[in-house]
Amino acid sequence: MSAVLNIVENNLHEVRVSERQMMFHIPTNSLFELDSMTQDVFGLLRSGSLSVEDISQQLKNRYSANDVHELVHNLCALEVVSDGSGLTPEIQAKTVDRFPLTTVVLNVNTGCNLSCTYCYKEDLDKPSAGKKMDFETAKASIDMLLKESPDEDTYTVVFFGGEPMSNLPLIKAMVAYCEQRFAQAGKRVNFVTTTNATLLNEELVDWLDQHRFGISISMDGPEAIHDKNRITVGGQGTYAVVRRKAEMLLSRYRSRPVGARVTLTKGVTDVEAIWDHLFNDLGFSEVGFAPVTSGDISEFNLSDEEVKQVFDNMKALGRHYLDAALQNRNIGFSNMHQMITDIHEGNKKALPCGAGLKMLAVDHKGELNLCHRFTGSDLNTFGDVHQGIDKGRLGSFLAERLDRTNTGCETCHIRNLCSGGCYHESYARYEDPTRPTYHYCDLMRDWVDFVIETYSRIMAENPAFIDTYITPRRAL
Repeated sequence: MSAVLNIVENNLHEVRVSERQMMFHIPTNSLFELDSMTQDVFGLLRSGSLSVEDISQQLKNRYSANDVHELVHNLCALEVVSDGSGLTPEIQAKTVDRFPLTTVVLNVNTGCNLSCTYCYKEDLDKPSAGKKMDFETAKASIDMLLKESPDEDTYTVVFFGGEPMSNLPLIKAMVAYCEQRFAQAGKRVNFVTTTNATLLNEELVDWLDQHRFGISISMDGPEAIHDKNRITVGGQGTYAVVRRKAEMLLSRYRSRPVGARVTLTKGVTDVEAIWDHLFNDLGFSEVGFAPVTSGDISEFNLSDEEVKQVFDNMKALGRHYLDAALQNRNIGFSNMHQMITDIHEGNKKALPCGAGLKMLAVDHKGELNLCHRFTGSDLNTFGDVHQGIDKGRLGSFLAERLDRTNTGCETCHIRNLCSGGCYHESYARYEDPTRPTYHYCDLMRDWVDFVIETYSRIMAENPAFIDTYITPRRAL
């Protein structure tokens, strides 16, 4: 007697793109176009459990029995159809005891020469009170990275703050140390920094270029928007100086693309106008947007209606991205770019990001934080650079987030792209970094569906865009 078959709805999500019916295969984040036979099989199974013989009989006027049997076999292999056998657990390991670190974030100075009103940094200080990381702590961070994770080929060292360029002597000393240390170990190292740009000069830009830094500039858009929150300690707007420094950087920086990072706060939702200014007027290679929904100062948080407007406006810019992609042009919308990269590569995330697993942030005291957003917070640290990772504590934290039981995540169709959302967002919103970011689940699902549809059209109408602009990102 043949096994009774059932459709596994939790493993598939159907999206219609023009005249094509697509299936997003949730366990692998892969995309398939559904032919008529697959759609017919799904339709029959959605009306009730059937054996493969029952399906063949009902479809005999349209398809051969051999073709139906082969299709059902393939659908069972994908686990979108089940014959009663146990399904493969999506998350094989429920505990974490290995931490393959590839990235360390050095919080080189808590001080900042700006006083951005919405800043999430809980250890932020005025310039005169900034706590600078010393060379021995930074050096120990690199030594810890290699000791804890010796088998990687390439590592990344991120210089963060405050304003990292306010501790430039340490950055230069660490670049020299890292280049020698990683070369001796037969490893490659990349350097990354996020800066407000105010301390840049031509000599510094040329030095950063020489060492191939990945650079992001914090800039919120046109003058009226940027100067609303990104101000000096004395309360003056910084747009004029940031624009001047950014244009100087962009005119002479050659080693890697330079991106702009935009923070969207209450009353600021015009994604397209901000992108247009930063991409077309100033010439940034990419522009990425970070909506503030759960900051410590509630008056800067976007309202629920504004968050929806932000997502609607991101989709509007996404349609512009699609139009350009079909003409084989890239408009540098990094939120869209990254999601398409994840879908194209089939990146499956059991955890929302590499924080705590592939990345740790070191504060000025040498303590290990989940990520740079948590330095100075009340969340427990996870060891220090001298004693190493507290594997028990960190493993327990990650295991709690890996457990999707009774969270709603286990049945969500974007579970392997979102994985519950940002730890710090949850911490700020719910005082619990292990809790999913429920406050924008529906918006994220709609956004992912939009990106899936966009990716489908690009692959169908101009796949060269992927080869030209998506694949090379990994080589940067």
